[in-house]
Parts: sequence; C-alpha cells; structure tokens
Amino acid sequence: MRVLIVDDHVVVRRGVRALLETEPDIEIVGEAENGEAALRLMRTLRPEVVLLDLVMPRMDGIEVIRQAVREALSARILVLTSFAADDKVFPAIKAGALGYLLKDSAPEELLRAIRQVHRGESSLSPTIARKLMQELARPSDLPPTEEPLTERELEVLRLVAQGLSNQQIADKLIVSEATVRTHVSNILSKLHLASRTQAALYAIKEGLASLEDTDLSPT
Repeated sequence: MRVLIVDDHVVVRRGVRALLETEPDIEIVGEAENGEAALRLMRTLRPEVVLLDLVMPRMDGIEVIRQAVREALSARILVLTSFAADDKVFPAIKAGALGYLLKDSAPEELLRAIRQVHRGESSLSPTIARKLMQELARPSDLPPTEEPLTERELEVLRLVAQGLSNQQIADKLIVSEATVRTHVSNILSKLHLASRTQAALYAIKEGLASLEDTDLSPT
C-alpha cells in the first residue's frame, strides 16, 4: 500500500518512516511538511493512505481533508495528531477523515490503523471513539434526506457500520464489489455524508446498528 506522511515536524516524519519501512506491504511514496505540499503530492503521487497531522503551517489538516474530498482524490486519510479536543476531532471526521489516531498510540496500533483505513474501514483511537459516542447524543445538524434509502442501501449501511469492507459486503450479499461501491456512494450522497465513519455513526444514531456491532466501540 502506498503511504504519504504529512507532518510539519521532521522528527515525527522520520520516526514514522522508520517504523513503516520495516513493513513489507507498505511503500512510502513521499513526505510533506505542510498542507499545501500535501495536496500537491496527493495529486501527483496518488497515495492510497495519507497519514495527516492537523496543525501545520500554510494549510491545516482539516482544510486538506476538505479539499481532498472536493477534488475527489482517492487517498484515504488517517489523522495522526496530538490533539484530542472536540474542535479538532469532529471537524476532521465531518470533513471526511476515515481514521483518527493520537501520536501517543503504540506502533502496532498505528500499523493496524493504516491497514484498516487502506481496506476502507474506520479506525479510531479509544479516546476519539468515546468522544464520538458522546456526540451521538446531540441533535444532528445534517439536512434532511430528500430521497430515502432503498432496502438494499439500508442493508449495505448496516454492514458498513459493522466495519465490513466493500469486498466483504459483496461476498455477504453475493453481488459484485462494483455494485457495493455504487450503493455506498449513493448512501453517502443521499445522507449528505463524506465518509464511511460518518455513515457508521449515522446508522448507530438512527438505530440501524448497535455500538457493539461496529468497529467504533471504545476498547
């Protein structure tokens, strides 16, 4: 899997690179020290996973996520930051980050999170997962759904909330992965969501899935 490391501290970038270079299935395609450079490299190098710091010069990580979503860049974004404050966590997830990990996480947690995000699964540190669960109790600020989900889309949404990848959902429903991708795209569009993490939270909030059935549960 092709990984781009984005952090304004060179010592962090070198430490993460040293860890990832020990993994045979991970290729580091580049490094960036600010948000503007990150977007340039995302456009040209086409990484599959981006490890993204949030507080950086020139352009912060949340704006990078928003711009990447606007440009439909294919990279899946895993936030790797020191900040667990609500004003960082919720905007990052709402903008479209698929994972959120704190820098004090163990090396094996980072490697697991990278692989989960690469598969299209949510990956949240326990601290962040707990914050998101608390957020579920608050009223939604999303606009109402103009077009209801079909029965098949509801079925796919439940499986997305359980942390299944597109291929796993396809195998379970005996359809092609392309068909599942279309369903997921339609779900996100109808619900005005930007990521599978948001979809999973929506499913829990609407009673379509339980917290125990998802990969968002704090551990």
